[in-house]
Amino acid sequence: MKLIVEQTISLQGEITIPGSKSHTIRAVIIASLAEGKSTIRNPLSSDDTLAAVHACRALGAQINTDSPHEWTVEGFGKNPKKPEGPINLQNSGTSLRLMSGVIAALCDFEVELDGDESLRTRPMQPLLTSLNQLGAEAFTLKNNGLCPLHIKGKMKGGKTSVSGVTSQFASSLLIACPLLPEDTEIYVFKPNEVPYIDLTLAWLKEQGIKVEGKSDHSYFKVFGNQKYKPFTKPIPADWSSAAFPMVAGAITQSNILIKNLDINDVQGDKAIVDYIQRMGGSISIEKLGLRIIGKPLHGAELDINKTPDALPALAVLGCFAQGTTTLYNVPQARIKETDRIAAMAEELAKLGADIKERDEGLVIHQSKLVGNKARGHGDHRIVMALSLAGMNAQGKTEITNAEAISVTFPGYIELMKSLGAKFELA
Repeated sequence: MKLIVEQTISLQGEITIPGSKSHTIRAVIIASLAEGKSTIRNPLSSDDTLAAVHACRALGAQINTDSPHEWTVEGFGKNPKKPEGPINLQNSGTSLRLMSGVIAALCDFEVELDGDESLRTRPMQPLLTSLNQLGAEAFTLKNNGLCPLHIKGKMKGGKTSVSGVTSQFASSLLIACPLLPEDTEIYVFKPNEVPYIDLTLAWLKEQGIKVEGKSDHSYFKVFGNQKYKPFTKPIPADWSSAAFPMVAGAITQSNILIKNLDINDVQGDKAIVDYIQRMGGSISIEKLGLRIIGKPLHGAELDINKTPDALPALAVLGCFAQGTTTLYNVPQARIKETDRIAAMAEELAKLGADIKERDEGLVIHQSKLVGNKARGHGDHRIVMALSLAGMNAQGKTEITNAEAISVTFPGYIELMKSLGAKFELA
């Protein structure tokens, strides 16, 4: 599927951002680990979150997703059932990694985990090594550190060290280890994306799970013999998704209100507000949400280690900011659904951008873009970022893999069209 984008001078109106992917996946997994009924309000229904639902159902959770506004979960507690076959996590790296820990903690039978072509490129060996150190049997079918995986518990506890190249390794261990019979000490080497670890810790705190650790997230002690409990909780809006309409408003002559965002939520990607403001953008907090008014922008140097998902949208923002924008200290952006550093450099260059790769980021100079054919790389954030570039490029821009948007933001195209964006699917 292709997304055809025409130049859009301005956006006007109001939109509401859907629920957070990161919160929804954690909610589904933790509800499944509890005994009893949990209610998840305002969940995000997307390919990634439904992959987590599928995995938890396969292990015995009863999950009702009929209502778009409220899901209910009857958890399997500490007694999952053996799935009937391999569990397909589609393209959800978060679900794959978090569920790997759950299986290693609770399942005394072997479970196979797999996914699509993209998921089969996502590194898993550091996490598998940690699971093995704690007493599980976890290995890759092709002995390459990638899916398909075979995992069998049960972990006992003890000491382990894990790479911090992605926060999902640490989050997987933090969610799983409270279920173990012994205490666990986790050493995290060079932790990246620490707001996502904070998000996991916030869920554990709400659950009354006892965890101690260092403030730099390099060490945690997780106490064993704990359990999760049922809950009723609304899911905050997704700041990672909000970045795209926010950048769209900043680079056009626009006045838009984005509703349903909580500036106090633990999601790291709320830093998009600071990034845009540092580049001269006008964002104000109102009673109903955030208002973005387009105005001239200037370049900035941005350390985005904590917010790697913002890189694609910020790369586009840099194209329309006077001077030079540098995005740095984000090497983990190369191991997402695709190598996002290389992908954004390649595709924006096709549109005329003056952009250069660095090992751990991008350098972008103000550019005049012209519509062209661009490849979405099967990555939802690449597709949405390129749609922003197309809005400010002369002529038409044709972007492949538009179907990937459904991974996290299924309603993106219609929401943007409601503001005046000239988007069409072909």
